[in-house]
Amino acid sequence: MLIPVDIQELRTRNPDHWMRATALRALALDAVAQANSGHSGMPIGMADVATVLYGTHLKFDAARPDWHDRDRFVLSAGHGSMLLYGLLCLTGDPEITMDEVRNFRQWGAKTAGHPENFLARGIETTTGPLGQGLANAVGFAMAEEMLRARFGKKLVDHHTYVIAGDGCLMEGVSHEAIGLAGRYGLGRLIVFWDNNDITIDGKVSLSDRTNQVARFKAAGWHVQEIDGHDPEAIDAAITAAKASRKPSMIACKTHIALGHAAQDTSKGHGALTNAEQNDAAKAAWGWTAPAFDIPADVKSWWEAAGRRGVTEREAWEARLAEATARRQTEFARVMAGEPPRKLAATIRALKRQVSENAPKVATRKSSEMVLEVVNPIMPETCGGSADLTGSNNTLTGDLGVFDEGNRGGRYVYYGIREHGMAAAMNGMALHGGVKPYGGTFMAFTDYARPAMRLAALMKVPTVFVMTHDSIGLGEDGPTHQPVEHLAISRATPNTLVFRPCDTVETAEAWEIALSQTDTPSVLSLTRQGLPTLRTEHSQANLVARGAYVLAEAEGKRQVILMATGSEVALAMAAREALQAEGIGTRVVSMPCWELFVRQDEAYRRRVLPAGPVRVAVEAAVQFGWDRWLHGERGHRDKAAFVGMTGFGASAPAEVLFEKFGITSDAVAQAARSLLG
Repeated sequence: MLIPVDIQELRTRNPDHWMRATALRALALDAVAQANSGHSGMPIGMADVATVLYGTHLKFDAARPDWHDRDRFVLSAGHGSMLLYGLLCLTGDPEITMDEVRNFRQWGAKTAGHPENFLARGIETTTGPLGQGLANAVGFAMAEEMLRARFGKKLVDHHTYVIAGDGCLMEGVSHEAIGLAGRYGLGRLIVFWDNNDITIDGKVSLSDRTNQVARFKAAGWHVQEIDGHDPEAIDAAITAAKASRKPSMIACKTHIALGHAAQDTSKGHGALTNAEQNDAAKAAWGWTAPAFDIPADVKSWWEAAGRRGVTEREAWEARLAEATARRQTEFARVMAGEPPRKLAATIRALKRQVSENAPKVATRKSSEMVLEVVNPIMPETCGGSADLTGSNNTLTGDLGVFDEGNRGGRYVYYGIREHGMAAAMNGMALHGGVKPYGGTFMAFTDYARPAMRLAALMKVPTVFVMTHDSIGLGEDGPTHQPVEHLAISRATPNTLVFRPCDTVETAEAWEIALSQTDTPSVLSLTRQGLPTLRTEHSQANLVARGAYVLAEAEGKRQVILMATGSEVALAMAAREALQAEGIGTRVVSMPCWELFVRQDEAYRRRVLPAGPVRVAVEAAVQFGWDRWLHGERGHRDKAAFVGMTGFGASAPAEVLFEKFGITSDAVAQAARSLLG
């Protein structure tokens, strides 16, 4: 096979670098071929950039991949996962061994098709949905700035690096992330754009003509353009990027599947499995080692690169040890994501006050009341909103606003960027040391949904504050009135969905959400005022049970009314009417189904015993309620649902509830009908 001239030139320009980078290329080719699945081209094309980054610039200790002051590396182009696995394996990561590389994309392997953060400590975030890693990285960089302002440069002083591809930059979330980073001057964020001009369908020009360099410059970034296969140019560009006070984008002109028959074609994006072509590529690279075998001199260099950060890590540990005991304890607490001991007592005190005063307020206001007492005792919280601060009630007076001139600010104005906000918050949570929460309207979970799903998948405790949670928002109409969004959120694995009925339940929901370490939370909150229903103070957190008896039947129990949020008050009014007729009625508040499912069967049966007819009321679609209406074994037939069957309309809230038949009278009548 004729070796292309450019490959010959690259091999001779810097032979040592070439062989080190080719180790990454060979591992990617071998692993994908053995799995008969994966993406070979990007790791082959970006191997030079990755080699310079890990060999010279990245601050890390391969043996301690969770060292808190390490630089973060995010592979936003997650389909090229073998680049990351190759880097981890070669540098000596204790979890990504050569056996794991050989087992690429197989059952039980840590080397999944796309990087998954919970499988190995050296994987910073789960990527694959393009653009998400870039947006996560904005959150990483924000968290680094906030923590450096709080704990000082001696303890927090690192960069976040990203490899993003053409696809990442086409995704809409990239626009949100780039705008955020530019606005807030995140100078510790450095993005390498793998500018190979190829997508699955073909040339980028088939679908896009964006001048990415101009785009980044317009957003306030420091931008450089280089040959992505020139190690000297790569090194100089990274050095310049680190010196800039702006976020940096380095446009790396590369060849996808460099040196392979599929070079510079869409075929190069996917799995290169043709043995003859792969052998020819290795010959072009000058690589003669057997599959999964690394020559001793190359292996030794990579292992030394993995140890290069040991001295820095030990010096950091010494600086931490010199800090006061209190400072060490606090740093360890926030990095572990543990709530302060004061949290439970603070919540109990607020609950007692609310039960005594019984205010009638929207649960979005209830949420603000909770944050007003929680934020002062949890300096790790970071609030924000997607341009709805006054509506979401997410800002409290003590936070201060995060900005270039105030890195200690704990409130972020995200602008109209729901997806970017949610993904950045995930990055903050992944970084550690920050407890992010952010708000928008419940209907706009549609915009934030990809990042909400990844929060659940990645097991990070991001808190999504979703207000205006039903037709109760009124005149803005069906575009803004969520009806299916509760069901969508509840259908998502590893997600706690809270729909509190009053301020007491809201306080308990926040306590649970802020105590999570591996589960995100969705708080579904009202626009309209709700009465305090928990007027008798309870030390216990009843929301933690998921569902509980709010009001017991007087006399023989014939009816069980189940409700969440604003409709619990309707259930209580319906109970009053039914009890007046001698119909014993229990009301069960169900603020968090996921926590109710976690209770033992005996408790669930005590709360929802067999026998009485059941009526559920919620200003949303019925989807999901059948489990509770018909019994977990599905044998009940005396049950009814009062709620939405379609989209809402524009009118005052009280009119809408009447017109859609979500009233206490309708609930009571449904019970009467079931009783015959």
